[in-house]
Amino acid sequence: MAKSREAELVFAPLGGVGEIGMNFALYGFGPVDKREWLIVDVGVTFPDATLPGVDLVLPDTRFIEGELHNLRGIVITHAHEDHYGALLDLWPRLKAPVWMTPFSAGLLEAKRQSESGAPKVPVTIYRAGETFTVGPFTVEAIPVSHSIPEPVSLAITTPLGTVIHTGDWKIDPAPEIGPKTDEARFRALGDKGVLALICDSTNALREGDSPSEQAVGEGIRGVIEQAPGRVAVTTFSSNVGRIRSIAEAARDTGRQVLLLGRSLKRVVDVASELGYMDGLPEFVSEEDYGYIPRENLVVICTGSQGESRAALAKLARDEMKTVALSPGDIVIFSSRTIPGNEKAILEIKNQLIDQGMKIIEDSDALVHVSGHPRRSELRRMYEWTRPRIAVPVHGEAAHLVAHGSLASACGVPEVAQVRDGDMLRLAPGAAEIIDQVPFGRVYKDGKLIGDDETVGIRDRRKLSFAGHVAVNVVLDDKYELSGDPDIVAIGVARTDQRGEDIEDLMLDAAIGAVDSIPRQRRKDLDLVQEAVRRAVRSAANEAWGKKPLVTVFVTR
Repeated sequence: MAKSREAELVFAPLGGVGEIGMNFALYGFGPVDKREWLIVDVGVTFPDATLPGVDLVLPDTRFIEGELHNLRGIVITHAHEDHYGALLDLWPRLKAPVWMTPFSAGLLEAKRQSESGAPKVPVTIYRAGETFTVGPFTVEAIPVSHSIPEPVSLAITTPLGTVIHTGDWKIDPAPEIGPKTDEARFRALGDKGVLALICDSTNALREGDSPSEQAVGEGIRGVIEQAPGRVAVTTFSSNVGRIRSIAEAARDTGRQVLLLGRSLKRVVDVASELGYMDGLPEFVSEEDYGYIPRENLVVICTGSQGESRAALAKLARDEMKTVALSPGDIVIFSSRTIPGNEKAILEIKNQLIDQGMKIIEDSDALVHVSGHPRRSELRRMYEWTRPRIAVPVHGEAAHLVAHGSLASACGVPEVAQVRDGDMLRLAPGAAEIIDQVPFGRVYKDGKLIGDDETVGIRDRRKLSFAGHVAVNVVLDDKYELSGDPDIVAIGVARTDQRGEDIEDLMLDAAIGAVDSIPRQRRKDLDLVQEAVRRAVRSAANEAWGKKPLVTVFVTR
């Protein structure tokens, strides 16, 4: 009984550990039966071809929904989609106070206004360097460098010790938009004593240090200076520092800048309100495009991940009304490829090349750098903070294991390898996985949020592979067929290898299934329905080698 009343500090990720994206971390403090909870980040990931029609992939929050009476708040480290993108959709389920930086809050509000029915989230603004209290947690925001304005690491202090949750960070000696990662503050925390470092693993497989954002700006400027025609640059819309670097390079080479893409314009509007675009010339409008000489223009556009509805994809398909690229123009991919997007990106590159454009990517020139720490930067963080426990997060298995080995080599006494759903006790005692909590994925599908069965993804996936057949069987008063069944096949092959019509073969199978049932037993319409369904699927499989979804209606 005494042990059950002993306060514990636990960490339980519901997303982002064992995968890159969908970051959602829980910190709990108190006795087992009365823990108080803090959420750090509420991120999304994006669907691939196995999730037809899905808009967003969200973390499954069942566990913390069962603890809402003990949930004290949500802190967002920065405004990348994989860290805050699920907030509008999941907040109605969580209904806890939210802490955000000014830039993150501005983007959230801009997004809310663009989405019909989105909730008004109660936000408390905090700034890097400030400390605030969320329930039993004292939270200090530590400035770090990353590829978005106002990223922070969090020093989360409880009576059982201080945990540093790094969020996304790197050590950049010359960021385009400051500040630099606060080495002095991390060292001071290390001197005071750090219980655990919950740390970004994205680049734990890459040796060395990341190049600076300033060097990337110089690389982009070099490409623009040598370009004979227009230059289009695609990058992540949230990378305000990169957008500013491109705009400065254009200004310094005598070019004007056009922005293409709704999300890009939304980010720039928020960044401009906060002063991050001060000192730059005004961006030109799409209506001015045709009047600007090719050699005097730079286009910054969305679509670096091959998104079919983004600006770059429309340019590649020549679908924009007032803007088009010409042979000889240069397209710079100032971005990394998120795993799973390779095919879509390659298709767009090929379309552009077919039209005579030249592609420049980071293998050709220094036009992109990651916002995450490589191994030398990780070593410096461990040198600064000297934690008792290292917990690698924000990565797939290979990244987490590599990071864990590096932490051990840096002299960290305990390295805890966890995955989504693990509950790790950080204190008291040695770090130990003490429980498993529900976790997984739910899907935003149109206006609905649910699991793959609830929103119909399982059947939709089957439809995408083998189509659908609807069969309508009408029986007369004597339970005989009242004419041939009606069949409608969608997404099914038309003929078999011998040239026979597959729809006719399925029709014959449906008639045969009814005829094979004794008339008295045909009174059981469910029996007839199932017999016809099985027969039609079997006929399709025999003729085609695939089993479509089959829906049968039997009426009398």
